[in-house]
Amino acid sequence: MDWFNTRDEPEDRIAAPLSVSELSAIVQELLDDSRLLDIRVRGEVTNYKHHGRGHRYFSLSEKGGGSTAAVIRCVMWRSDADRLPFAPEEGMEVVVNGSVTVYPPHGTYQLQVRTMEKAGLGEKYLLIEQWKKELSAAGLFSADRKRSLPAFPQTIGVVTSETGAVIHDIRTVVARRFPLQIIISPTAVQGEGAHAEIATAIRRVARLVDVVIVARGGGSFEDLFPFNHPDVVKAIASCPVPVVSAIGHEVDVTLADLAADVRAPTPSAAAELVVPDRVDLLLRLQEQKIRIKTALQGRVAWARDEVLGLRDRLRPQKFSRRIGERKQNTADLAERMDRAWATRIERERLLLAGMRNALDAQSPLAVLSRGYCVAEKDGAIVKGVALIHKEDRLKIRFYDGTSRVIVERVDHD
Repeated sequence: MDWFNTRDEPEDRIAAPLSVSELSAIVQELLDDSRLLDIRVRGEVTNYKHHGRGHRYFSLSEKGGGSTAAVIRCVMWRSDADRLPFAPEEGMEVVVNGSVTVYPPHGTYQLQVRTMEKAGLGEKYLLIEQWKKELSAAGLFSADRKRSLPAFPQTIGVVTSETGAVIHDIRTVVARRFPLQIIISPTAVQGEGAHAEIATAIRRVARLVDVVIVARGGGSFEDLFPFNHPDVVKAIASCPVPVVSAIGHEVDVTLADLAADVRAPTPSAAAELVVPDRVDLLLRLQEQKIRIKTALQGRVAWARDEVLGLRDRLRPQKFSRRIGERKQNTADLAERMDRAWATRIERERLLLAGMRNALDAQSPLAVLSRGYCVAEKDGAIVKGVALIHKEDRLKIRFYDGTSRVIVERVDHD
């Protein structure tokens, strides 16, 4: 390039000065290097600014470098920034992908960023893929080990946070469809060490219930990361009762979902899968009763028509003796058929009554209707006076409603 030859000019000649734009063009040409066109840089976000037009301006500095840290200016145009899955913040460590360019008006170079991700996410994605291969090879995701949910569970366990809306949604659905006992096994559902708490919570409640729901609301990839940990997957796979997973939104699929016996899109949907609908059961029972009655009535009518047709085909004037015998046989047959159908109808009636009694026996309300009641404190069932104290506020559940009481005195037997 000619601009490098100025040193070869005679000493008595003075090289023509470059314009600012020419110098910027020279720098731009120097930076037009394939090594600088598509690079990945890791650093800490500083001086972050979200422009009104959607562009993002910020700097990347060496994390922990103090006042002497290297800094590079960055720009992310709106077309790329609109695809960001998160909002960058001051001090956030990120990995960006882009190219080094020169901004001629200021004569400065900058990094034009096309993509950005939180530092460590890439490693976590790779780690999950590694776990997935190992756990799949161990057979923990196999369809052959999936179990069916019990038709009429008596107790269900819920592994989730005590403070979220998840447990409220599950309680509401269960109370509406088929009231039964719920045992909460509380745990942290995100953060460092959450995977160990989740696995412990599953094992803690597994042998006390008929089915377990592992649930949490929506969240980011990092929020849901503990549910990908092998400890949680192994706890689900080794659970002695069926497990239903309801983690994040429907589009979020964790390794815990792959290990569970059934996956539900939401906690409310998980509750609907676990407990039957008593209204639907009663309707099906009534339909079955009607079908049996209709079938029996049809058989009786058919038998009656056969008897009447046989009687009409007989000729009394020539076969009076045989007519008498046929009449007696027909009467005996009709009587036996009536007794048989009556017995069948009574047996089916008893069967239907037994089914209804079985359904009633499964409902906690049947127990309450006999004069019992259930005391609850802070959402949990009180199983003994050792759990209550004077001035405690309790909710007393009767078969037809609830009441609120304040403990005046506690007597221990």
